[in-house]
Order: sequence, then structure tokens, then C-alpha cells
Amino acid sequence: MKRFYKEVSVARTDAGHEVRLDGRPLRTPAKAPLVLPQAGLMQVIAEEWDAQLENIKPADMPVTQLASTAIDRIPAQRAEIVRAVAAYAETDLLCYRADHPAELAERQERVWQPLLDWAAVRYGAQLEVHTGIMPKPQPAEACALLARVVEELDDMMLAGLQNATSALGSLVLALALMEGRVSAEEAYAAAQLDETFQIEQWGEDAEATARRAALKADILATRRFLDLVKV
Repeated sequence: MKRFYKEVSVARTDAGHEVRLDGRPLRTPAKAPLVLPQAGLMQVIAEEWDAQLENIKPADMPVTQLASTAIDRIPAQRAEIVRAVAAYAETDLLCYRADHPAELAERQERVWQPLLDWAAVRYGAQLEVHTGIMPKPQPAEACALLARVVEELDDMMLAGLQNATSALGSLVLALALMEGRVSAEEAYAAAQLDETFQIEQWGEDAEATARRAALKADILATRRFLDLVKV
């Protein structure tokens, strides 16, 4: 889609704040009003739209996309999304460790275990660590406790957590990002720990470099969204 507007602004309404394109209220892809209480969040959305040049590229507007998801998809599919996000606890990345080489195993223990320990204290959810990549069942009580945390989030926070969990491959790591236990850079490094180790041994091709850069940008944008939502 070509850029069809000249001016982007943020306006206060009785319902909250909205972005306007040439004076017309911005709507979500499902045509719902994009009106939210957080002025700072709407300002960032306005900046994303104002930064579009000749063509509008949704991929370059991650905060807009997350806000639209929270409005269009979360209310209609909340139960399904909660189940899908909570299910990551059953095969959480942080719980599957290498038995060799020793350097990789030590790095996993040093980076991942403190996050599992944090989740055990923060939520009372003690997940078990396994060696190898074959899925093994986690304690039902721990999974239920984490599912409850996900279920209690509002639509905006759930949209951010859903994106973070998918990007990171770990519910525990996504919760740590959401709660500020780790920075976006730390979350990215933890999620990419295995791949980074392999790159150190064998090098990295251009495709992997581009993919990792896109993933990091997604995580950074998600953290920004979560921070704006909290305000």
C-alpha cells in the first residue's frame, strides 16, 4: 500500500488517545477503533506511521502490529491464545540442556538456571531440567501455576507476552522479559545461546545473520511495547 496521508497526529478523546492520519482516526486491520489509554504508546505508533515513506510496510511498524493484535485477536481468541502461550512451559527451552560439549553445558547452566530459579521463586513454578532434546513431561502443578499467570494478563500484556514467547521459544524467558528481570538484549542472548555457541565454532552465513538481526529487532520492539503498556 502506498502512503496515502501527509500528516500524522495524536489526539485525546473521551475514550483515551488515538492516532489520526490527515485528521482521520487510525483503525486496526479489522477496522476497530485504535484507541488506547497510554499516550506514550500512541505517540510511538504515530511515529511508526510518520516514518513510512512512499510505501507502507507493516513489518516496520511492530508496535502498531502488537497493539492491533491486542484489539483484534486477543478478545476473540483469548482462551486459545492463553493455552498456546502457557503450553510453552511444557517444553521450555531453558529446561533442555546439552551433556556435551562441557563448555556449552556450563554456559547453559550459568545463563538459564538463574532464570528457572527466578520463576520458581516468583511464581512458585519449579520446572525440571532434562538432558537432551526429547520432550519430557513437566510437573503439572508448575505448568498450571504459569498458565494462571498468563491467563490473568490483560489483553495488551498478553499480546506482548505471546509475541515474546514465540520469538524466544521460552515462556520463562518471556515472563522474565515482561517483568524486567532481563533486558531485551539479555533475553535475545539467552534464547540464541545454543546457536551463538555453534557460530563461534563454525562461523555464520549471511542468511543466519539476517535472521538473527530480525529476531533481535522483534524482541527489542516487544520489550518497548510492554514498557509502554505498563505506563
